[in-house]
Amino acid sequence: MFQSLLIKNATAILPSGRALTNLLVENGKIVSMDAAPTTIAKEVIDATGLVLFPGLIDDQVHFREPGLTHKEDLHTASRACAAGGVTSFLEMPNTKPAAIDQSLVEDKYRLAAGKSIVNFGFYIGATTTNIESLKYATGVPGIKIFIGSSTGDLLVDDQESLERIFAETRLPICAHCEDETTVRSNQARLGTDLKVSDHSVIRDEAAAVIATRRAIDLAKRHHHRFHVLHVSTAAEIPLITDHANLITAELCPHHWHFNCDDYARLGNLIQMNPSIKTRDDNTRLWQALLEGHIQVIATDHAPHTLEEKKQPYPKSPSGLPAVENYFSLLLDRASRGECTWEQIASWTSDAPARVWGLVGKGRIEIGYDADLVLVDPNEMRTIENSEQFTKSRWSPWAGESLRGFPKQVFVDGRTVFRDGKIVTEQPAARLQFDHTLGGFWKTQDGVGPG
Repeated sequence: MFQSLLIKNATAILPSGRALTNLLVENGKIVSMDAAPTTIAKEVIDATGLVLFPGLIDDQVHFREPGLTHKEDLHTASRACAAGGVTSFLEMPNTKPAAIDQSLVEDKYRLAAGKSIVNFGFYIGATTTNIESLKYATGVPGIKIFIGSSTGDLLVDDQESLERIFAETRLPICAHCEDETTVRSNQARLGTDLKVSDHSVIRDEAAAVIATRRAIDLAKRHHHRFHVLHVSTAAEIPLITDHANLITAELCPHHWHFNCDDYARLGNLIQMNPSIKTRDDNTRLWQALLEGHIQVIATDHAPHTLEEKKQPYPKSPSGLPAVENYFSLLLDRASRGECTWEQIASWTSDAPARVWGLVGKGRIEIGYDADLVLVDPNEMRTIENSEQFTKSRWSPWAGESLRGFPKQVFVDGRTVFRDGKIVTEQPAARLQFDHTLGGFWKTQDGVGPG
């Protein structure tokens, strides 16, 4: 059946800037941004006073299915995505079993096809022994390497294996960068009488810098596209600034928002890998984002139950839920003049789409998929645990009042969230990837800006 949507009088955030638009969608695609206001459509929305963003793309989430669904699952997580304006996610391979070959990746796609109300994609995980699987993997955004902060087969920190992965594979690579030797040495030095603030001493600046430098060296020597996940310390900024048209990086909300001083207030709730760092790191990482040295914002959404998080350190697990709050954290910063709406759209939509070669995603532009978010930039609301859609039902930002929230969220032109409620449980679509697009540093003519 022919489907159409007209969004009138919206201030749309376009690649070229903001513009007042009458946006017309037909069969899930944007077909006009200057439609006549009298255009007949199945659904007509007057968006006067609202801002229209491209749907957010969170390129780093841990949704726990299969194997750990008491914490989260693909259905509950996708509902949290929709509530937060996220219309597409890329999920990490460290489930149980881990997604380390094509068949296991396809198992996750089959699960999501019946459960996820937003678009979905899944990385393949690297081990020391699955090089052939990595060479021939298809339908994935890229390869994920845990250079530290993992156990079992997903920990890859020996040089020979890393050299082979960077030399012999072709998909983009991303990595968790914390040097395992440094982490273990710091932990041995501190002993067993530990408190949660010691987490940032164990997983210190040096652990991050050593592993990030090592991975970037591999990427440059093998001329392999590489994305640094969750940059946590200002000391990494010089490493990612020299990007050589190969290196991109991302920042997560807990690393710009929280610092070691917050352990006294929030304790294990903000225990993360990589660890939170100092107030100075908060400031300098945000500045690196503004200056373009960091291109992407993602969440590293990694929920645990409150009961698990309240265990005494170090039994408490690392990770926190963030997917449904980070957009409002950014909108609130924009309301205070600390960034612009255009920057938010670039960091959360356009840049991740280009880094990972997502087809038809990341922009409000004719021919693109109608993944859209209508925002009320003036709505004030206090984050409440009871209102969270994630299965874990808590947020480290609970109690904080923010300005700017999603009002209506569209996936392929279909409303999935409106005024605080999920309005459809219809499954969304598997994301498509075209890695010949060249990545973030390539323009359509194949020439990089650097």
